[in-house]
Amino acid sequence: MADDQGSPVGGASASPLGTHGASSPNDGGASPPKSDVSPPKSTGSPAPAASPQAQTGILGPEHWAAQAQQEDDDANSDLGSDAASSTASITSTILQYRTIHGRSYHSEQGSAQYWGSNDQPQQDVMDINHHTLTLGIGDKLHLAPLEPENLRVFLQPNFFSFLLLLLLFYREAPCWTRTDNTLQTVLDIGTGTGIWAIDFADLYPNAHVIGTDISPIQPAWVPPNLQFEIEDCTREWTFHEDSIDYTHIRWLVGSIQDWDWFMGQAYRITRPGGWVESHETSSIITSDDNTVAEDSPMGQWGKFFIEGSKKLGSTFTVVEDGLQRKAMEAAGFVDIHEFDFKCPIGDWPKDPVLKEMGRFTQHGLETDTEGFVLFMGHTLGWSREEIQVYIAQLRNQMRSGASHAYYNQKVVWGRKPN
Repeated sequence: MADDQGSPVGGASASPLGTHGASSPNDGGASPPKSDVSPPKSTGSPAPAASPQAQTGILGPEHWAAQAQQEDDDANSDLGSDAASSTASITSTILQYRTIHGRSYHSEQGSAQYWGSNDQPQQDVMDINHHTLTLGIGDKLHLAPLEPENLRVFLQPNFFSFLLLLLLFYREAPCWTRTDNTLQTVLDIGTGTGIWAIDFADLYPNAHVIGTDISPIQPAWVPPNLQFEIEDCTREWTFHEDSIDYTHIRWLVGSIQDWDWFMGQAYRITRPGGWVESHETSSIITSDDNTVAEDSPMGQWGKFFIEGSKKLGSTFTVVEDGLQRKAMEAAGFVDIHEFDFKCPIGDWPKDPVLKEMGRFTQHGLETDTEGFVLFMGHTLGWSREEIQVYIAQLRNQMRSGASHAYYNQKVVWGRKPN
């Protein structure tokens, strides 16, 4: 991962949590909290070269077995229990989950190859990550400017002097129209547990929200303006052309083989003037002060996923390669903006928001490390015992508190021309 090595981690001089790229004064972006880590490179320049961590080879399972013997590691005695396979007789193929090392994964129907488990432990982690990711963008659900244009103009500094006058006539002032009136149909691709879609449907009760996923793991009790559908986003999308006002996409890293085709589908179904917003994560765990060594469990995390994704024909270097923006540009989107932020692992940052993000991130990783790595380990030919040894080493490093670790997140949003 190419990254500025600016101020020392946790130094006295704080820098912004995230950075905007190619934004305009009225882009409606987030106002992030302050950070203890240096910001990524400007997104206005060409995509950075892949990190040396992504270019060198992955350490094999025998490395972690040797490490475990040297350290007399007993942490692998607490690695979680297997998820029980369903004994119900289910005729629908979409509910015929695959089982790998005792954990359930999405059905083999379709062409999707999502690497994460879909059972309850991993669902809990999805909800934890939702909290972390919304904190990273200023405790918001989106960065695309979805509010009416008249409200955006009103909120500019030059119009503050008219606030009192407008308050007196608020019943007639068009700027006080509900912000969700312009949104008719909203789509959440890869909805997972549906937590984002549920929150969004509550926030915009007049919008019809549709959450899609390859696994039907969403709750039954949801807001009345929300529905969930089974949809494989790696195949032709079933929505009509020019039918969606806003499409939200999050954490599809490692699942999409052709990002240009994928964004082309999003462009086709977006109405003119509508927005598409993509949130993706880097798989590379790094640090600004060399506390994450390349041959450490955290340092090997990214290589583990990058090597595994090569066998699947997908990529885990979406952020490093700038694929979100490139694909949006190729599809024809305009007014494209970017926001980068760093997600700490652990409570080492001094900034309270970053500290909370770090605590939740570490909690999510420790809660169900198996749900993250079993599929890729299986793809790489590792046995479950070999995977468990690596997991124990990773948990030891996280719990030691000695690593000022983080990974990068990138949000990109663009508009379909009128």
